[in-house]
Amino acid sequence: MRRLRPRPLRMLRPPSWRVRVLPVVVAAAQIVGVRMIGHNADVLDARGYALLAASGLVLYLGRVHVGLALVGTLAATGGYLALGYPWGPVALGYLVALFLTILTGHRRWAKAAAATGLVGFVAISALVDREPAPTVARTLGVAAWLVGVLMFAEFVRVRRMHFTEVARTRREEHKRQSSDERLRIARELHDVIAHNISLINVQAGVALHLLDDDPGQAREALTVIKAASKETLQELRSTLGVLRQVDEEAPRAPAPSLTRLDELLGRLATSGLDVRLTVTGEPRELPANADLAAFRIVQEALTNVYRHAHVDTARVLVGYEPEAVTVEILDDGVGGGSTAGNGLTGMRERADALGGTLVAGPRPEGGFRVYGRLPA
Repeated sequence: MRRLRPRPLRMLRPPSWRVRVLPVVVAAAQIVGVRMIGHNADVLDARGYALLAASGLVLYLGRVHVGLALVGTLAATGGYLALGYPWGPVALGYLVALFLTILTGHRRWAKAAAATGLVGFVAISALVDREPAPTVARTLGVAAWLVGVLMFAEFVRVRRMHFTEVARTRREEHKRQSSDERLRIARELHDVIAHNISLINVQAGVALHLLDDDPGQAREALTVIKAASKETLQELRSTLGVLRQVDEEAPRAPAPSLTRLDELLGRLATSGLDVRLTVTGEPRELPANADLAAFRIVQEALTNVYRHAHVDTARVLVGYEPEAVTVEILDDGVGGGSTAGNGLTGMRERADALGGTLVAGPRPEGGFRVYGRLPA
């Protein structure tokens, strides 16, 4: 089986100003700190200053390989102590390297370097006969510093990962919401255009056919065309207003709703489709999304009847239940169940989006049935 290669030990690249400034600050802090608080700091020579500067500046190598920065600071700090130079904040670069190593997720390297640093401190202090001697209390103090740095770095790393995950989740949620909104608008546009343009198309054909023989009937067809085109324009403006986020002016036309079914059935009646409406239960105000979805399902189903069923009658049953609203559209035609286009898909998506159900298919006795049940 193929073995997985370990991840390259690369640091996460922070902003460039931090990369440039941090090593210089660490090097300067070590030099100034030793000069200010180090015992017998006058013994520092050029080599001592070079080692203090190197243990800070070697952090630059962390952009290439985290191990180089860690080993470099450990070696420079160990060499400084082994040569007997004064105590002070000489391990600052080493502690920063440990912190950055944990931050990039390379905990094993950091733990190994911390253990090496502790052993090296004891060994160098004993072999070089440094003052003060490495007592148990002093050794435990150094160990506590190392453990504290490791724990703090791990805390920062976990918090950083948490914030990154939260930001990623928010981005994905925003993308999902944007996708859902685009899908909703696409369904609205389809329903508005499919229904009204179908009416306009059929009535335009009727008007052209009867223009010379029956001007009165042609006039009625043109009246239907005018009303359908006006409603189409109103609903398109409303939908495009959502896309443009135009909220300054409230919609002039009421939103599509089951309470407006009479208007829908009236337009269809004028176009030649007689729809009988039956309502069961006590009509009540529904949540806006459920009310709109129920209306659009009825509208789309009747549009399919009008276009494909080749009948002049249909039935619509609306049921108000305690926790739901149902709509059922029935016809006795031959093509009301046409699955061409996005009509049935859009109806199912509307029902699914609300946690409802939609069933559509041929009836055993002939014709087609569309049934939707929406939580309300």
